[in-house]
Amino acid sequence: MKTKITEQIEIPSSVECEYKDKILICKKGSLELKRKIAIPKVKISLKDGNIIFHSEKATKIEKKSIVSFIYHIKNMFQGLDKKFAYKLESCNVHFPMTLKVEGSRLIINNFLGEKTPRHANILPNVDVQIKGNLITISSHEKESAGQTAANFEKSTKVTNRDRRIFQDGIYITEKPGEGE
Repeated sequence: MKTKITEQIEIPSSVECEYKDKILICKKGSLELKRKIAIPKVKISLKDGNIIFHSEKATKIEKKSIVSFIYHIKNMFQGLDKKFAYKLESCNVHFPMTLKVEGSRLIINNFLGEKTPRHANILPNVDVQIKGNLITISSHEKESAGQTAANFEKSTKVTNRDRRIFQDGIYITEKPGEGE
């Protein structure tokens, strides 16, 4: 059943927003975040300090898309205030692995005694700090920080072995919003 839907999200007073060519640009001071927002059959506009999503004949697919993008925009507003931080830990039982950041990649040497190093990609605008076996990933963009943390965890995934015994790897120990 198609219905008329209008949803809106209030723009914080210290944030400036602009919507052009299906890209939402939010600025606060010198920091600028961009996100492509394109939902078929939905008109997006900025009026009176609000971002308005409007559709004359929306189905539940458009409704779900609108709600998803509202939460993405809320994450952008939070990212303009503070960075999202993920904490990871590298664990090893027998072979000590070494971690090193080179450009936009994490190099993992001596994982399970392997001679060839493993690599994990670091997305743009993401800061990575390594202190011993603790890794901190932070960024103003929640998706970039989360994807970088997932890349690190995935790069040391052990296959065809019992995870209860072979526990070596890099694991996410804390996500944004947890432990606060």
